[in-house]
Amino acid sequence: MSETLETIAADLHKHFTSDANARLNAGLTENLGTLPDPSLAASAEVQREAKALLARLEALDPSTLDFDDTLDLDLAKLIVGFELHDHSYVFNGKSKRQQMPKAGDDIGDGIFLLFINDPREDKVRLDDIVGRLEAVPEHTEKMLARLDTPVARWVKMDLETVEGLPKLFATVEGWAEECQYGDLTRLQKARASAEAALSSYSDELAAMPTTEQLHIGPEVARRIVDLRGIDKSFDELHTMATTFLAETTETIETLRAKLVTKHELAPDTSTEDLQQFLLKKYKVDLPTGNVEDILVHYEKCREEILEFINERDLFPILDNQDMKIMRTPSFMAPSIPAGAMMPPPAFREGVRTSMVYLTLSEELVDEHTHLGIPGMMVHEGIPGHHLQLATASTHKSIIRRHVEANEHAEGWTTMLEDYMIDVGFKADIADEIRFIGKRDLSRIGARVAIDLFFMTGEKKYLDVGVDCDLSSADPFIAAGELLRAVTGFVPGRVQAELNWYSQERGYPLSYLTGNRLVWELKDDLKAAQKGKLEGLELDRRFHDIYLHSGNMPVTYLRRVFEHEGLLA
Repeated sequence: MSETLETIAADLHKHFTSDANARLNAGLTENLGTLPDPSLAASAEVQREAKALLARLEALDPSTLDFDDTLDLDLAKLIVGFELHDHSYVFNGKSKRQQMPKAGDDIGDGIFLLFINDPREDKVRLDDIVGRLEAVPEHTEKMLARLDTPVARWVKMDLETVEGLPKLFATVEGWAEECQYGDLTRLQKARASAEAALSSYSDELAAMPTTEQLHIGPEVARRIVDLRGIDKSFDELHTMATTFLAETTETIETLRAKLVTKHELAPDTSTEDLQQFLLKKYKVDLPTGNVEDILVHYEKCREEILEFINERDLFPILDNQDMKIMRTPSFMAPSIPAGAMMPPPAFREGVRTSMVYLTLSEELVDEHTHLGIPGMMVHEGIPGHHLQLATASTHKSIIRRHVEANEHAEGWTTMLEDYMIDVGFKADIADEIRFIGKRDLSRIGARVAIDLFFMTGEKKYLDVGVDCDLSSADPFIAAGELLRAVTGFVPGRVQAELNWYSQERGYPLSYLTGNRLVWELKDDLKAAQKGKLEGLELDRRFHDIYLHSGNMPVTYLRRVFEHEGLLA
């Protein structure tokens, strides 16, 4: 009997949920009381299984498959190929895992999810957390054993993350006491052992010889971008960023002149001064003086957006979905600059629940205003990441539920930041919101430049027509100068942005790439449907297909629109 895509998809699912963190993120409930194996031997086994899966996928005959299965086959090859490359590529003569300590994330992320976003009963979740705490000493030993001259910036990031874990453990112990957990003594013992192991880990990690060299070179970078489903050359991406920043600067200047007149400011008020004026004018109230008061304003804005969408029937809103909006935990803050959304587990039945994290601090409080909050909620919530990924989690395809198509997700959300204003949301302060939004969105142009530079090591990519000092030999200083000049971000935000740019190769550039690809797709759809399907009806059709096709790169999504007969 010949093999089918269905049988391979089942094995692909097992492969991608082989460790406890992957199972937890997927929404599965089996064997969650352990930590992933960080060893190089485990990485080698992942590579062996990925190679075998790729061989089986390549052996399938696409001519025997229908449209959806052919698309799934191509997507499966893409995501397995990406994983294989991610585990195997080399720079500085070593693999990424040999140079990237991740104990803080491996340990903290899963425990936090079990605590905050797991519908199972308290005892079962606490049992799994205790198992994870007991596994910390072995995990840290294996993490140290795999490392060989790690990248200095990544060492600093992991040390900061690990430093925040005891606070998380204390919160878990407090929860266990409240629910009268029967194995509290075991938990306390496991916590003490874990914290001792983490202290030793931090000491040994901090004492390791490190390297400042994080670049992987053009060839490896090209392969990463290809495996993200992006087919544009680096020169095309660089030109895209340069053009976008120039056009955005023009838009900002037009809005600046308009708003200076509206608010009766001096005609020569600079962009930076206008931004500071608006941030102060539209700052949110903090009744208790605590930065967490900001969360109330996000909840209110969430309701306003949903009411606006429902009145106009703009998007298909999934039933049985929810969002939790919360302050970013301290151990996650080093890698979340301002906000982030953790999507609903793709294989968990029931209410599709996303976690929206907001990084709140005294330094960042001015960024959370009545002008910035709407953009953040559109991007992270409904109709942004939450709606798109919650809907995608209901797709029948196992393969599509395993796809992480960053430019598909980020292209959708950054497009919406303009679209929602275009259709009348917050019309009374639309220019103010757009001004602040464009200033903030300039980051996606800088991200392309910095991502290409961090990957290739070629500083020419930082030259995107922005007046700033790029002379520093330190890649983080040079990149930080560009990001600050483009966005006006405070130093803490700049550094947090650069942290994750340096680790998530090819992801930062996906924002602008996705934005341009989504607008191109929509423009092509409008041209093909002129005189047939137009206005809000066309928008609704576009939104429906985009949301219900599942996760895939935008170049693959275009094939869906073509299959539906909507493109010329």
